Amino acid sequence: MAVFILACAVSFVPSLALLLWLRNRLKKEDAYQKLCDQTLWRGVMCIFPVILLSGCSYVLLRLTGLQNTDQLLYQALYKFIVLALMEEVAKFIAFRRVLKKTDYAYSWLDTAVLMTIVGLGFGMFESIVYAIGASVPVVLVRGICVPHAGYGFLTGYFYGKGSRLGKPALEGTGFVLSWLMHGLYDFSLSEEFVAINDNLVFIPLLLALMDIVLVLILVRFARKAKKKAELIEPLQEALDQEQMP
Repeated sequence: MAVFILACAVSFVPSLALLLWLRNRLKKEDAYQKLCDQTLWRGVMCIFPVILLSGCSYVLLRLTGLQNTDQLLYQALYKFIVLALMEEVAKFIAFRRVLKKTDYAYSWLDTAVLMTIVGLGFGMFESIVYAIGASVPVVLVRGICVPHAGYGFLTGYFYGKGSRLGKPALEGTGFVLSWLMHGLYDFSLSEEFVAINDNLVFIPLLLALMDIVLVLILVRFARKAKKKAELIEPLQEALDQEQMP
């Protein structure tokens, strides 16, 4: 039990370290840090819409009867839609509400940071739930990979880029990529997927590694922003919102 508790504590270190680093990026801007705190709370609260959305989609999926006829297809739909899609939708809605309600002139970099924080908030709460009955290796892997941070960065990065370039279609690119990565990771861990071919076991490992790479890219992106004005200048939608009565 002591080893398990220690593993749980260690698993939160990467998420907390990343969160504090992102929050303290602008130490002298109280408005920015306050926005980060509000965003984190919204990420944590995502658990409730996720439960609702996943519950509704699960009922609809069961009505198809696929669980009795095609287990592989059923598991694919369950992992991609009931789990991955509903979680990504809930997080994206929380992210959009953060942007809509703030009067902070957020930038392209800020959208990447804020969506990452939404993912961190949700991910840390989810880790507590998943820790119940989980093994020490599973707890540690989830903690080290910080998957929801990577998904959040992808969504926020492309959203900011699309907003910056005035390309609405590009704003949703990151969301789609995050959903597909998330869904494939969940599906690749299922017995039905592994049964297709034993050689497919490398896929969840590759996707877990990609999560770590995405976090490293986020850190590099944030550091590079100091030298690129386009990354830290307020987005037009933020300026328009700031000017609204």
